[in-house]
Amino acid sequence: MRLFLSLILTLICFSSIEPHSKLRIDEFFNVTHFQSINLSPNGRYLLVASEHPAWDSNSYEQSLWLYETSGRRKQLITNQLFASYIPKWSPSGDYFVYLMQDKSDSINDRHRVIRSVNSSVKNEQQIYLYNIASDEIIPVGIGYEKPSALIWSDVDSSLYFAAASSESTEDVDREYEAEWKDVIEYRRRKPNDGSIIYHIDISRKNRRVTSKIHQITHLNFIVRDLLYTVSEHKIICSSFSNIIENSHDLEVYSIDLLNASSVKQLTNNDEFEMNLRLSKDGKHLFFRSASSLTGKITSNKTQIRLKSIDLTNGQIDEWGKGFQGNVDDYAIRSEGGVFILGQLGTNTNVYVQQSSSKYLTLQRGWNGTYRTISTSTSKRYSSVAFLHSAFERPEEVYFIDHIDGLSSAKRITNENQFLTKTNLARSKVYTWVNSDDHRLIEGILHYPPGKFEQKNLPLLVLIHGGAVAASLNLFPPIWYMFPQLAAAEGWLVLEPNYRGSSGYGDQFVSEIYSTFLSRPGRDILDGVDCLVRDGIADSTRLNVGGYSYGGYLTNWLITQTTRFNAAFSGAGPLDHVSFWGTTNMPNYANTLIGGFPWEIPDIYAKESIIYHLDNVHTPTLIFTGANDVAIPADQSFILERGLKYLGIPSKLLIFPNEGHDLLNNPWHSKIQIREQLKWLERYGHVSWFQTTS
Repeated sequence: MRLFLSLILTLICFSSIEPHSKLRIDEFFNVTHFQSINLSPNGRYLLVASEHPAWDSNSYEQSLWLYETSGRRKQLITNQLFASYIPKWSPSGDYFVYLMQDKSDSINDRHRVIRSVNSSVKNEQQIYLYNIASDEIIPVGIGYEKPSALIWSDVDSSLYFAAASSESTEDVDREYEAEWKDVIEYRRRKPNDGSIIYHIDISRKNRRVTSKIHQITHLNFIVRDLLYTVSEHKIICSSFSNIIENSHDLEVYSIDLLNASSVKQLTNNDEFEMNLRLSKDGKHLFFRSASSLTGKITSNKTQIRLKSIDLTNGQIDEWGKGFQGNVDDYAIRSEGGVFILGQLGTNTNVYVQQSSSKYLTLQRGWNGTYRTISTSTSKRYSSVAFLHSAFERPEEVYFIDHIDGLSSAKRITNENQFLTKTNLARSKVYTWVNSDDHRLIEGILHYPPGKFEQKNLPLLVLIHGGAVAASLNLFPPIWYMFPQLAAAEGWLVLEPNYRGSSGYGDQFVSEIYSTFLSRPGRDILDGVDCLVRDGIADSTRLNVGGYSYGGYLTNWLITQTTRFNAAFSGAGPLDHVSFWGTTNMPNYANTLIGGFPWEIPDIYAKESIIYHLDNVHTPTLIFTGANDVAIPADQSFILERGLKYLGIPSKLLIFPNEGHDLLNNPWHSKIQIREQLKWLERYGHVSWFQTTS
């Protein structure tokens, strides 16, 4: 009787558990993406900037939320955040500053040549201060120039910002237009190619807010990052260029506020400095550094590193001693030293380093990917906030009082937990060996739900972009990488971390240069062969696709083999010479290939796609952003035309008003993946080439 009752209770228990539903494209694209997180100085409050599709308006809703880390309060500040600027806390933590979108932001004009900054109507710009104590939003007018960077000084009533300069007068503009009409002088320096640094003083009397704006100095470059150090009484900034042709387009500078005409260049290298932050005492500048941008084949091309500059003597130190992976993010510790989010293989973990001369210490936490980290800045507090996700764990924001509690952090947000109610793929790391040089290659296998480690499954090889990037242990519903969704449709998905991927050492990265297609292509094909030999993948149902560099490799692979039934190529270069000639990052192309076309024509020919296009027999779906300047849409047009003339089934999708990242309209991303899945279903199960030959 007791056994019978136990059985009945068990059956009742199981019947009450809802079976998980299939992950569908609507759910996949209804997630919240976290753009930034920022802890207040005392760790009591957390700013979370998020993005969510606004389907009815064909756009994204950019929201700023204020959380109490104790969990008692969650408040929407705005759903019209200007997402390119990360909101920042004032020195006391009583205020934070943010920017909002205006009508011109929604246009998102990414044309490569803009003749005059005065050719469009400008709106009066405002910054917004939020007072924590009074729950009050304070708009502050700053003129007509949109800030490219904004930072607090050492008090809550003072800020600095950088904006594009517009030095030309209306008389000069009229004279120029009378002479040139609508003709564009390419490379002619425009007034907004430089920046002006301004200082804002804000005062409040009887609930009335007034501001005084002073011009500090004019710079002959676009400012990307801006910092203020009270100890050195300097402004720190980094330069940027819309076309990266020279490694010195991207450098770091300091401006002495006692002598604003004194601009000192702090770096002079072939690296890309990003994510500038100051030490607690303001005497050391930290930044992540990507190298190399020389366009030559050298041995110093590395993964992203963390470096610092002593602002008192100019000495540069490299952090991450003994670490062989990639530095994805970092934060300054209130106790001194840094937290580093370091990627090794398919995981990104949290490390602590107390000084540049000491080794990193791994913090025990969860498997998966820690993507962003923020710390309280007061020496009295040591709280930490971060983003985390894993294969079956959607990304959320977490908080801990001290790093020692990393594995028991409290989840602050609950935006994407609905995904855990779907039947998600099970995933694992898979390794194989390159048949040419016996390099060990690693990738991730995602099995269709309910078919973990089953055999003879239809395969999709989904290739990440980069190339210096990697497929990781995370669950990001990202428009260009969708292994969970493809697995839900019955596909075994292989994400190969081919040669050139980060997280496997600098040598692994550098081995891609000058063999930028053939070597990673061999890595990928050997992975497919290994899956077939192991009986995991069905040799008659193999498919391939990728975006950006993944599209580049897809274009190469379909010229090398007819084994793939179907392919999709997003923003993938086809012809190396025209790609180098039209991209806004010619230094990237130079570095990848190893030099200019006239210097190494043999490498351009050896790694050619366009001259082997007649080898293609794989139906290919092609898609591109119409305004892409990183990999111009011309490349996709050439591929479509070539396949059309060859009689290969193909289709070209062009997304209007989109750049390389398809960030403007969520429908574009959704339609792109919808069409890829339909293409796989149509061509992926039977070889079109064999049925027509």
